[in-house]
Amino acid sequence: MEFRHLGRSGLVISEIAYGNWITHGSQVEEDAALACVRAALDAGITTFDTADVYAGTRAEAVMGRALRGERREGLEVFTKVFFPTGPGHNDRGLSRKHIMESINGSLKRLQTDYVDLYQAHRYDYATPLEETMTAFADVVRSGKALYIGVSEWKPSEIRAAKKLADELNIQLISSQPQYSMLWRVIEAEVVPTSEELGLGQIVWSPIAQGILTGKYLPGATLPEGSRATDERGASFIGELVGNEGLLEAVQQLKPIAESVDLSMAQLAVAWVLQNPNVSAAIIGASRPEQVTENVKAAGVKLSADVLKKIDDVLGTHVVREAPTE
Repeated sequence: MEFRHLGRSGLVISEIAYGNWITHGSQVEEDAALACVRAALDAGITTFDTADVYAGTRAEAVMGRALRGERREGLEVFTKVFFPTGPGHNDRGLSRKHIMESINGSLKRLQTDYVDLYQAHRYDYATPLEETMTAFADVVRSGKALYIGVSEWKPSEIRAAKKLADELNIQLISSQPQYSMLWRVIEAEVVPTSEELGLGQIVWSPIAQGILTGKYLPGATLPEGSRATDERGASFIGELVGNEGLLEAVQQLKPIAESVDLSMAQLAVAWVLQNPNVSAAIIGASRPEQVTENVKAAGVKLSADVLKKIDDVLGTHVVREAPTE
């Protein structure tokens, strides 16, 4: 395993992090989930990412049980707040009330006294940013979180939050966006803004929800047990697995991966780690062997020639601007 600083902070994290979005508490049985976390620990992963909303708070609880007994100082545990975690009108968003109640719930489920990074899962347009950042500052000062991060925020929102964080003397150090060979939206503005302000990226979906593994073949039946056959998973990648041209282009990545002695999934994870503003790539898994294989992307350096070949193969299938709503 290789390690990187998270942005310009002093926090060092494993460049491959383990995340349990979708899988733990819902798609994967607990025994398999615990085995995946064990495989991550055995592979040298020290950074674990979750969120209160995943599987209706169950994912945090599974993560807490999986990490129980590990030396806490040797781990970096991340979670998030924003999405609904209950039926009440205050069980969502980034109000002071929800943040304060959510951090307590997360710590209880994770069985820890603090999280290393507490992230705003989305921007809350219904709550003043000053209220949100002041609440985060109080969470930090109470010792319940060490650092603050954001997820899927626009550059202008990141800039405003960083200004307030500096005024409040707390460390806003990270951004958690989607990023992969196919989804490069952050490159135009989020990355330059983050580099200027000292934030690092903790990217999710580096293998594009499994598309970049090459297991979805053009014209073929969807693989049994794959994310595309799961109701929740299909809602995220149904459009991609139906794009024959995209699937054909992805198959052309196979000889490129083989030329550098990597699997297609390893190539995809290694690709995002070539970006110097990326501090970590989050991988998920439903089987421990997936973790064991994907961590082999750590420390891989891809040549300019390989990167160009990838660009040439994917061509117009690369998304560089977020679709307008």
